[in-house]
Amino acid sequence: MNLLRGVIDPELGSDIVELGMAKGVVVDADGTVHVRIGLTTAGCPLRAQIQRDIKARIENLPAVTRVHIDWTELTQEEKAAAMAKARWNKAQDAPVTAVPATTRVIMVASGKGGVGKSSISANIAAGLAQRGFTVGVLDADIWGFSIPRMLGIDGRLGGTVDSEGTKRITPHEKRIGTGLLKVVSMGFLVDQEETALMWRGLMLNRAVQHFLEDVQWGEMDYLVIDMPPGTGDVQMGLARMLPRAEMIIVTSPSKVAQKVAVRVANVGRSTYLRIVGVIENMSSFVNEEGKVYELFGRGGGEELSRDVGVPLLGKVPIDRAVAIGGDDGEPVVFTQGPAADALNAIIDTLVSEAVPPIAMESCSARMLDAVMAALDAHD
Repeated sequence: MNLLRGVIDPELGSDIVELGMAKGVVVDADGTVHVRIGLTTAGCPLRAQIQRDIKARIENLPAVTRVHIDWTELTQEEKAAAMAKARWNKAQDAPVTAVPATTRVIMVASGKGGVGKSSISANIAAGLAQRGFTVGVLDADIWGFSIPRMLGIDGRLGGTVDSEGTKRITPHEKRIGTGLLKVVSMGFLVDQEETALMWRGLMLNRAVQHFLEDVQWGEMDYLVIDMPPGTGDVQMGLARMLPRAEMIIVTSPSKVAQKVAVRVANVGRSTYLRIVGVIENMSSFVNEEGKVYELFGRGGGEELSRDVGVPLLGKVPIDRAVAIGGDDGEPVVFTQGPAADALNAIIDTLVSEAVPPIAMESCSARMLDAVMAALDAHD
């Protein structure tokens, strides 16, 4: 079993013993070694490589005459544990960013454009701030930036020098009740909102890297990232830099959007991100008489959640107030109506169950800070 720790699963990047894939070894009296291996999927394309690595490590041991591998498939619980372990190991090797370790990072993604991902991102961020949280917003949709308009923020980004003498970008801030938004977008770096950015992969990744490394984010409860649609360079770069992040997938009810969105989930999982759930946007329109019109189809959200194996966080109906709020910089989540009610229910689920904030009040460091502050006040 110790020798098997040298066999690395090529996809998950950790050894098969640590991942729970090496389920046992039996040595017969004639020197035959039986190794029982559980794969994440029965048809794993990397099975041949794992087999070669196992045999190469065991066959040359004294008294070993033959190595026989018994293949099985991990249970759903075992798969989840293996993915969690791989994700943890990946997080330990993550590059250093300016995002605090205690910040819950939520990537809002979609398979294709036009499903309202940016609107969902803006309203989730605004709703979290409305509940008293400090929320960072990273507009990673470099080509199609729209977060500044949707949140009613404009003006160019400023800069400062931190305590170590390093130059930092300062995000735009907006108070919402007792909460705070900290927003960074390419929209704050161009002279006109209509400016088109004709950038390729390396420049896009470098821009996102600057937003994560060189922005003076400070303490945040949440960082909401409005992802570009699809599965390109920016998505993979963000997953590499923020392996602790969690993903929400936005789709419309149509089968086309749902099938494309499955690809996003597959990319997320292949980079060890946790998929929090699915939001079905523009689910239906209800007129004043209560008649329901399913303008964009039916069932895409439910089918996507089943395919991916995650909960359907909610359905946001078609509501003209969403478009008006986005154009005017007043998120609909602050109002009342069908869309506002659905979004607020989703946000409540995120805070209470799906992605609760990290409670630091009871940790040793915070308790020590509180004691020292009390002593200073007494002095």
